[in-house]
Amino acid sequence: MGTVVETYEALDERHPHLPALVVQQDPRVTESQLLKEFGLFRSEFKTQIGLVRRDIREAELRLRKEIEQLRGEVRTAIERSRNTLLMWLIPLMFAQVGAMAALVKLL
Repeated sequence: MGTVVETYEALDERHPHLPALVVQQDPRVTESQLLKEFGLFRSEFKTQIGLVRRDIREAELRLRKEIEQLRGEVRTAIERSRNTLLMWLIPLMFAQVGAMAALVKLL
């Protein structure tokens, strides 16, 4: 939205005589001048839209890269947690089997 306002302000700065065109005597001259000015404005506006679209595409690419990087980090963290869990779980399972065997011998 700011870009549209900036474009209007730039148009006012470059062409301060536009309000005077409205009060001229010959409407055909005013119309042709307004059409010319509108064409210039339209061209500038299209350029601004193109720049905004380019910025959006660049931001989207940066975000995609960051998302992929975060996914990789999360996968790594999950794998580490799984490995740590297995490192503790397997010995505990053997200890539990040993304890059960000892209880069976006692009975």
